[in-house]
Amino acid sequence: MSTPLEHQEKTTMPLALALLPIVFLIASLGASVYFFGADASYGANQIALILASCIAMLVGLKQGIGYEELQAGLTEGIHVGLGPILILLSVGMLIGTWILAGTVPAMIYYGIELINPSYFYATCAILCAVVAVSIGSSWTVAGTLGVGLIGIAGSFELSLEITAGAIISGAYFGDKLSPLSDTTNLASAVTGVDLFQHIRHMLWTTIPAFVLACIAFFILGSKQGGTPTDIAALQGAINQQFHIGLHLLIPLVIMLTLIAKRIPAYPAIIISALIGGIFAAAFQADTAAALIEGSGDSISDVVVGIWSVLFNGFQADTGNAFLDKLLSKGGMSSMLNTVWLIVCALSFGGILERTGILDRLIAIALKGVRGLTSLVATTVVTCFSTNLLAADQFIAIALPGRMFKQTYRDHGLDELNLSRTLEDSGTLTSVLIPWNTCGAYMTATLGVASFSYAPYAFFNLLCPFIAIAFASRNIGQKHL
Repeated sequence: MSTPLEHQEKTTMPLALALLPIVFLIASLGASVYFFGADASYGANQIALILASCIAMLVGLKQGIGYEELQAGLTEGIHVGLGPILILLSVGMLIGTWILAGTVPAMIYYGIELINPSYFYATCAILCAVVAVSIGSSWTVAGTLGVGLIGIAGSFELSLEITAGAIISGAYFGDKLSPLSDTTNLASAVTGVDLFQHIRHMLWTTIPAFVLACIAFFILGSKQGGTPTDIAALQGAINQQFHIGLHLLIPLVIMLTLIAKRIPAYPAIIISALIGGIFAAAFQADTAAALIEGSGDSISDVVVGIWSVLFNGFQADTGNAFLDKLLSKGGMSSMLNTVWLIVCALSFGGILERTGILDRLIAIALKGVRGLTSLVATTVVTCFSTNLLAADQFIAIALPGRMFKQTYRDHGLDELNLSRTLEDSGTLTSVLIPWNTCGAYMTATLGVASFSYAPYAFFNLLCPFIAIAFASRNIGQKHL
């Protein structure tokens, strides 16, 4: 714990010193993208984050903070992400067994028959929104429905980037408005407002943003709509490797039921991954055994095949190049690079918070607040910046929530305005940043880079601006 003297030293830190690790990180990440391009997140960004953490530690040492406390800041920062990391690894297992079981192939098989490509993007957003409201987890929606929808988009030769943006828009809309969502509960808790009042107050900005996003997706779909070159060929390739039937969608129904009954995400996903393994053994034994060049008649070969998929993913061999690329994924090992990125990013965020650099920068932001519009705008920028630097949406909600609570009251505003703005910015912008836990997760799960889908995550982009616009016109603001 910090002593009063250490706390005073943190808050009186010279601005140039506080900005030093931030400037270094921005320059390093820029150089990383310049030199390594799309491969920047496969090592180069991690080095930039670790070196920036070292510079932040040097700043802390200069301020008189002991090394033991700085190291504690690093480990506590990583501790925040252990839950998401476990979910990330379990989703890798889930994707692997659901592909082997035929669940994901069945979603693609039936989806290309049922979904009109002209309305595909809007359909993705609405479908993901409905499911996310019911289960309260954007990550779970992306890791299940999202994977299948990406496959359908590829079969229609539609943009995977726009599809990912639609999936994320819908998933975060539902997550934001669900009483089961952890971020929704956190935002209401940190500001001290009633959960359901918080959800109702969010409708002011959330509904207009989602309606505008759906209109944009509808327009894009109508312009880019097409049909697969050969539905029969694609379905034939799926049938060649899997025994397809509607019963293969049962694992999806079971998982959605578990989440809806408020089973925590991690055990629910683990259970669903194991159910996928059971379905694989029951209905795809030949395919499971073939992964290790064994026989479906041998129980041990089937077990080893399923086991290998849990940690090493599935390798498709359908004879269709597109389908093979789409279905060759999953397994814990597929998530290890993302875990590497998250650990490095969270260590940097942890040291920034422990040294007081984040507090120093937020205190400067508060000095520019003059009225309602600037207060909301400052909150939005602060939450986005915290997502950028601390690399975790929970920190981007909790830290500004604590810092701004009294400021909102001083301006005659109910804390409901703060809780809504925390979600409009802290929750929604996290997924737009490649090294944030959310951005890294979506890239690993959907197979689309954050910078590629970010321009099409319309809901996530619109909400912060609508929050500021409504504040400037005093629309939907609750005053004391």
